[in-house]
Amino acid sequence: MTTQTIPTEDRGTGSGSRSVGKVVFASLIGTATEWYDFFLFGSAAALVFGEVFFGQIGGTTGTLYAFMTYALGFVARPIGGVVFGHFGDRVGRKKMLVASLLMMGIGTFAIGLLPTYASIGIAAPMLLVFCRLLQGFAVGGEWGGAVLMAAEHGSDGWRGFWSSWPQAGVALGNLLATGVLWVLAAVQSESAFLDWGWRIPFLLSAVLVAVGLWVRLTVEESPVFQEVADQVEKKDRGLPILEVIKEYPREVFVAMGMRLAENISYYIFTVISITYATTYIAVDKPVILRALLIGAAIQFFVVPAFGALSDKVGRRPLYLAGAVGVAIWTFVFFNLLDTKEPSKILLGVVVGLILHSLMYAPQAAFFSELFGTSVRYTGASVGYQLASIFAGALAPILALKLLGDVNDGNTTAVGIYVAIASALTIVAVLFAHETKASSLRHDRVLK
Repeated sequence: MTTQTIPTEDRGTGSGSRSVGKVVFASLIGTATEWYDFFLFGSAAALVFGEVFFGQIGGTTGTLYAFMTYALGFVARPIGGVVFGHFGDRVGRKKMLVASLLMMGIGTFAIGLLPTYASIGIAAPMLLVFCRLLQGFAVGGEWGGAVLMAAEHGSDGWRGFWSSWPQAGVALGNLLATGVLWVLAAVQSESAFLDWGWRIPFLLSAVLVAVGLWVRLTVEESPVFQEVADQVEKKDRGLPILEVIKEYPREVFVAMGMRLAENISYYIFTVISITYATTYIAVDKPVILRALLIGAAIQFFVVPAFGALSDKVGRRPLYLAGAVGVAIWTFVFFNLLDTKEPSKILLGVVVGLILHSLMYAPQAAFFSELFGTSVRYTGASVGYQLASIFAGALAPILALKLLGDVNDGNTTAVGIYVAIASALTIVAVLFAHETKASSLRHDRVLK
């Protein structure tokens, strides 16, 4: 199968370092805002949603129902990836980024206004499900657009670094979400937090969305997409998703496999760690939230560093090291949590997130480089988001089931679960070709 290389006078500098910096900042701010919203739901599901939206069920069973609602957001993500990818590959990246951010903001702000189960009964969790689906649909379109804007503006030799900044935005979003929850948990009583305090972070998202929209509306469209825009418009094409299935099936499966260990381990180190620490081993809530806060702050700086490193040594070596690392560290991680010592809990979280970053940092560039320009938004989004159904969506549910009895959590089973995911990711990476420093100006569809 031949691949067309799209000619251009300048493959190295994109639209200039100043333009790249502005685009990266816009991607970073917008991505941080969207993932603040998305992660906030996961943390709230672990802390309060079981009690607030599932009535008298409460306890670990109520938390399990909350995690099921949380998982629905992942189910909606591939749909969002296909829809936003379709229009992103047809009309451009920028418009889709603005639409996804606005949609996410509406869903998150609405959660902060929802009545509880005690107020309206079964309608409360149903409304929560609707808002979660809206969140998932929006974030399904966010990731592909954000990383492509950074990747397609940047130069070939620095793509790993530039495109890792939207990935760092995920850590920043988690940092913001965890930070707000940590402050509230520290200054409020348990009853006040359950009654109304948990709503504050959701309502605050409106401020972040306003800032993100303002920044994103000022950036220019991707120059790589603009180069082929006329060809995309004139060519008698099928749906981008069908073109991806026809021309890039191997790349989609490779991306999905690479996603498993990265996505599953992340939610073990973040979301499940909250439930395990507070419910299974009775660690004070501020202790685990503080560890996650520091871990997210460190990851924010580590991700771009590893992105730059991937430009030097390649994407595959870092990804393989991360997959092996999280497989081993998960067992150590729970042993450190079991000590209940704040310093050891912090060590477990920080090292876990650093190992995760070895995969997450080069991922944006890696996935972008797998697909041609005319279907890159759809291809990268589908590979990334479809895997999230089997990875991040199920990870909290399966981990909670594997942990089992609250008085004797089976952490070994969770470790084996992550190790299996890592083995599948290692196989996928071995099937992938090294892509560092390759040109993004290629396409199998426009030939």
